[in-house]
Amino acid sequence: LDLQATKGSFIKMYVLYIFGLSGQFSEDMIPTVGFNMRKITKGNVTIKLWDIGGQPRFRSMWERYCRGVSAIVYMVDAADPEKIEASKNELHNLLDKPQLQGIPVNIPGALDEKELIEKMNLSAIQDREICCYSISCKEKDNIDITLQWLIQHSRTRRTTT
Repeated sequence: LDLQATKGSFIKMYVLYIFGLSGQFSEDMIPTVGFNMRKITKGNVTIKLWDIGGQPRFRSMWERYCRGVSAIVYMVDAADPEKIEASKNELHNLLDKPQLQGIPVNIPGALDEKELIEKMNLSAIQDREICCYSISCKEKDNIDITLQWLIQHSRTRRTTT
């Protein structure tokens, strides 16, 4: 949803991690309007990261961008309890789409894992792998783990589909 710096910072941290660069968290990033795409290649792995706007007017497009992907990374804004409830509803609506059946989902957020599972009602999602990590782009916490998960699932989906 409207995550302010979260998604952009997350993608920036992925790029920096992949290329072994040092970089700083930026708090002055603006929300995504529409979408942005970054293609990252290192060795024989290429990852396309679609940063899709979370504003209500863009939500109808989410399904289109998620069709045929190896994995979905769904960011949760934990700063506002009302947004968490809306984010939960939007996630469940998205994952109910038949075209997205079985696509694994990674849900990184500022909440700890147990809170994410509870507040996003992740235990109700039974038709795919769900993974969640507590992350901090500012402190670079768990960015490496989420990237490794994404690469692994990219390889798995490519060989099984």
